Amino acid sequence: MIETIAFKLNGQSVKVRCDSDRLLLWVLRTDLGITGTKYGCGKRLCGACTVLVNRKAVESCSTPVRSVDGAEVITIEGLAEDGPLHPLQQAFIEHDALQCGFCTPGMVLKAYELLSENSDPSRDDIISGMEHHLCRCGAHVRILDAILAAAKEMKGGMR
Repeated sequence: MIETIAFKLNGQSVKVRCDSDRLLLWVLRTDLGITGTKYGCGKRLCGACTVLVNRKAVESCSTPVRSVDGAEVITIEGLAEDGPLHPLQQAFIEHDALQCGFCTPGMVLKAYELLSENSDPSRDDIISGMEHHLCRCGAHVRILDAILAAAKEMKGGMR
């Protein structure tokens, strides 16, 4: 059913008129030109399509756009505010926690949710929290190091 869906995307109000069953991933990438969100498996198994909806990580490849009507959606493009990179983004760079970079946006956004819920995670907490996010390049150890470093940087308040 064609509907107008209104939500806040990376701090800006947007409206899209489309089939309300259309997946958020394709609305973001195709209709709104937000290409940091990646299509990986299409089955909620890899995490490449992760975005934040009301500060919770969701797989946009299986999220109908109607479910974000009135919500706040943040993609990797919206995580940094007014120029400087978010501490998680900076930590991923500093720890070389990426190779091809395909999984990185989803990893960073899932890590954001993880650190929102636990500002002082152990290595095991991070492993458990990130276990459904796949990095086919094998950067997992550096990803863990980056998230731990970001947690230390962010201690005292989430951005």
